[in-house]
Amino acid sequence: MSWYFEILNQRAMKKREPVSTIMTKNVVAVQLDDTLLNANKLILKHHIRHLPVVHGTQLVGMLSKTDINRLTFSGLFAGEGDVDEAVFDMLNIGQVMSHKPRAVKESDTIKEVAEILSKEEFHSLPVVADDDESKLVGIVTTTDVIKYMLEQY
Repeated sequence: MSWYFEILNQRAMKKREPVSTIMTKNVVAVQLDDTLLNANKLILKHHIRHLPVVHGTQLVGMLSKTDINRLTFSGLFAGEGDVDEAVFDMLNIGQVMSHKPRAVKESDTIKEVAEILSKEEFHSLPVVADDDESKLVGIVTTTDVIKYMLEQY
């Protein structure tokens, strides 16, 4: 019978597992004063869809691949890369990013994060420090949560 309580205890502990256990800690981020061209290069180089925007270490926004794709013509017309660069030069990250992004704390549970991702239809959330809600410490995506859920089976 003690094995039964041990299994129940393990399941209860899993339900309280913090998002810090599945988040990406080495976050690819972009500085607010960086260029859109460089942000796009980071997205392409690292095969990512979301870039937290920071001012120093303070989280100030989120920039997505979709945000950048809305500005580009190269996907629509062959050989329009020069036009894309001109558009990138005309705008700055602050004009394109989502301001005041929804963030979660590193101690928030994976279950809480999964609920936010599903209800609010985000695909990623920046993770901030428990003791400083402006300090970026990670990022968690729907893929991270799905992989975690699959490990439970």
